[in-house]
Amino acid sequence: MRFRYLFLAFFLTFGQIAAPCRAAMAGPGTDFDKNRAKLLSYIIAKQLRRLHYSQKPLDDALSRTAFDLYMKQVDPRKRFFLKQDVDALRAYESKLDDEMKSGLITFPVIAEEVLRERVALVRGFVNDIMAGDLDLEKRETLEVDNDKLDFCATEKELRERWRKTLKYQVVSQYLDLIDIEKAHAAEEDDGGEKRPVKSDADLRAEAAQKVKKSTDGLLHRMERREAKDIYNRFFLVITKAYDPHSNYMPPTQKEDFDIHMRGSLEGIGAVLQEEDGYIKVLRVIPGGAAYRQKQLEAEDIIMMVAQGKGEPVDISDMRIRDAVALIRGKKGTEVRLTVKKPDGKIMVIPIIRDVVQLEETFVKSAVVRDGGQAYGYIKIPSFYRDFQAARNGGGRNVTDDVKAALERLRRSGIRGLLVDLRNNGGGALVDAVNIAGLFFGNGPVVQIKTIENAEVLYDNDPKVYYDGPMVVLVNRLSASASEIFAGAMQDYRRALIVGSEHSYGKGTVQTLINLDNNLPFFSLNMAKYKPLGALKLTTQKFYRVNGESTQHRGVVPDIVLPDRFKYSELGEQYVENSLPWDKIDPVPHAAWRSFPFDIEKLRRESAERVAADKKFQEIVAEAEEARQRMEHTLVDIDLASVRAEREKLKKFAENADIDSHAGAAGDDLPDHELTPEEEEKQLVEKVENDPYVTESLRLLRVAAP
Repeated sequence: MRFRYLFLAFFLTFGQIAAPCRAAMAGPGTDFDKNRAKLLSYIIAKQLRRLHYSQKPLDDALSRTAFDLYMKQVDPRKRFFLKQDVDALRAYESKLDDEMKSGLITFPVIAEEVLRERVALVRGFVNDIMAGDLDLEKRETLEVDNDKLDFCATEKELRERWRKTLKYQVVSQYLDLIDIEKAHAAEEDDGGEKRPVKSDADLRAEAAQKVKKSTDGLLHRMERREAKDIYNRFFLVITKAYDPHSNYMPPTQKEDFDIHMRGSLEGIGAVLQEEDGYIKVLRVIPGGAAYRQKQLEAEDIIMMVAQGKGEPVDISDMRIRDAVALIRGKKGTEVRLTVKKPDGKIMVIPIIRDVVQLEETFVKSAVVRDGGQAYGYIKIPSFYRDFQAARNGGGRNVTDDVKAALERLRRSGIRGLLVDLRNNGGGALVDAVNIAGLFFGNGPVVQIKTIENAEVLYDNDPKVYYDGPMVVLVNRLSASASEIFAGAMQDYRRALIVGSEHSYGKGTVQTLINLDNNLPFFSLNMAKYKPLGALKLTTQKFYRVNGESTQHRGVVPDIVLPDRFKYSELGEQYVENSLPWDKIDPVPHAAWRSFPFDIEKLRRESAERVAADKKFQEIVAEAEEARQRMEHTLVDIDLASVRAEREKLKKFAENADIDSHAGAAGDDLPDHELTPEEEEKQLVEKVENDPYVTESLRLLRVAAP
């Protein structure tokens, strides 16, 4: 009865906004948006409290977390709000939970009104600054780490921050134009004449013009943000205050759920997500254009997008749908992405758009030789499965492909096996379970815990498809299903785990909830607000058979090798509000009959080899370079300093022979369909130059001489 009265109260107050709030809501909001937001707040709050794994209460503590997330979303670089604005808005810091419960959503609208006033102020700054002399030669510095910045105390301080930011952009744009001019120096125009050479003054003016146009575009987008976008962002941060993998997806984003710029979309082959006002690469699709180009990686932040040699567009604060529209394009055309790497390095990545080459996404295998002996190598790019085709009795899946590869390698008389899971972001859980079972027969593989209980997933096939010595290679981008497989191999003492200090640490499961199916029973007159979008909620957590979660910590290898991301905050443990590591009761499991690796001895021997290996020392040097960049975030923005830094990075890249997608088959698309023999030869040539594969084979040779 109590709940019926609550529902009735909600129904009676729906659409009624208290008089004191009406003026504040009158700006970008409309009655339709307010009423729709009220309905959404009710449904979202109910689903979060009922279904989210953490069972966090919707209280003041969560409100404070959501408030901080909101400020990072709307002004991540602290270039608009003044400190006094933030202090005033903090009156709402502990009230966002109350707004969700009551449906009277006022905070995001008031915050937007303040933001628009500051955007107008900044537009005046930009016009004034760009009309003057930026003095590109003057020695100055700019803090580029947002976490080290505070909001400006005065308008004068804010103007100075913008002046330095614009100067840095003009210097970078000017150097880009010089490079383009050099590249076109020998070209001829349509009449067969050499292209005229632009003067230095022309290049500087053009650089300033491009930066001004890009900045005007950013401010214009912020001024034209619609009411629905304002409310959508509010609901997004409320859900992300629970954990980073939960979010609210408005209808348009639900349509593009997990945007894959591949196939008929003819894009770069990457999955993107919005995070703290930025567009971040969630993962690179095996076989896509970016995968083959090799420079774009998961966790990269895309700052600007340019069409070929055209001027770049700043995509800060841009909706992901609009950003994707810029990045997508016709096959064969070029897009240039200005990205910020996890180690702080900023670089321009040119990518020729293409469809995903499906063959590149599948399992690859080869026989490789070390010390005169044959060893098997299997690369698993992802745990793929065509679920739709499988329902009709067909479709390709990674388990069958691994079985076929093992059978072929077994016939070749291999002495040991290396399974490469680097950059494997996961996939079908059923295949992680099935593939684990190929190496130890039947038994438990992983536990999945919901709010109420834990379920154990078993491999029930007693057949062992390979029983020899094994090494599994992982890195910080090995996630989810990869971690389940690697963790099972470690728990059963079936394989030696080798790689980065830890894998990614993504040990949670998300469920997609269509909000249109969750309208309250009294809402017959509310169908007009459809579609409402969807909630992606974390509802389960993975645990290894030893009882430890893969969440947060990931899988810690037995042998750790140098990693160019050693000092980068790459992994779940560095993500704000990520769920913690914990453990539950272990599941009884029988260890594999033999574990032929003396780990302590191998660690000592491996450390000696790594110290003497040129390629590994290049990786160590690159990691150290990244550490220094991360620590020294106060960068020089004068022309001479920026030019010198570019030259330094260019030389470092030329000297370093490190392939971030090592183990992938093929650098370029062949001009004919490769025979199986040609394909294996190409793969062998690639992995023979891979220091991680080389060291893994040395470790394997100890167990299988």
